[in-house]
Amino acid sequence: MSDDLTDFTAEIADQIESFVVAVTEVARGEEPGAAVSMLLLEVSQLMLAGGRLGAIADVVPEERFEPDAGPDPDVDALRTALSVLLEPIDVYYEVFDPYVPRPKPVAFRISDDMADVVTDLMHGLAHHRAGRTTEALWWWQFSYLANWGATASAVLRALQSVVAHTRLDAVSAEGLESAVDAALGDELVEELAEQLDDAVVLGGPSAS
Repeated sequence: MSDDLTDFTAEIADQIESFVVAVTEVARGEEPGAAVSMLLLEVSQLMLAGGRLGAIADVVPEERFEPDAGPDPDVDALRTALSVLLEPIDVYYEVFDPYVPRPKPVAFRISDDMADVVTDLMHGLAHHRAGRTTEALWWWQFSYLANWGATASAVLRALQSVVAHTRLDAVSAEGLESAVDAALGDELVEELAEQLDDAVVLGGPSAS
């Protein structure tokens, strides 16, 4: 790996580690009133790292098969804490892929999506901490394109919408659910709720 790419990887690792630490702190719930604003800031900064990963040439791993990075991190506590903290706004509705026509939006949970993003990022951190810098960079780039980039950008839109509605007094954060109900209609909302329940049974919704 060239010196420039080594420095680049170190910068990405710092951004990712900072994100994981910050989200974990937010999930503690010590400042619930600032949770949405802090998550908006952190996800925005993470998307900058993702944009940098997407802009560079494809990273080619040194080995044909990915070395074992160890067990996946346990993010259930993080997922649950965020779900409780964000309960009034946790469920949001998103177009799965803007280039694939869908007649209806899909229901997701911010708490599920944030936990999934952290899982992807920590997998790469495990490689980086083990000294496998090329493998770490490859994983972060690949998973950004395949999963966490789309997931994080969807969460970012949801969080930005909450802040915009609240600041502009169009609808309070507590009233977002009723506003969505009114906009989509009872039948569609019920269908989305069933869809979300089915996704949770299957292991949680995914934007990948």
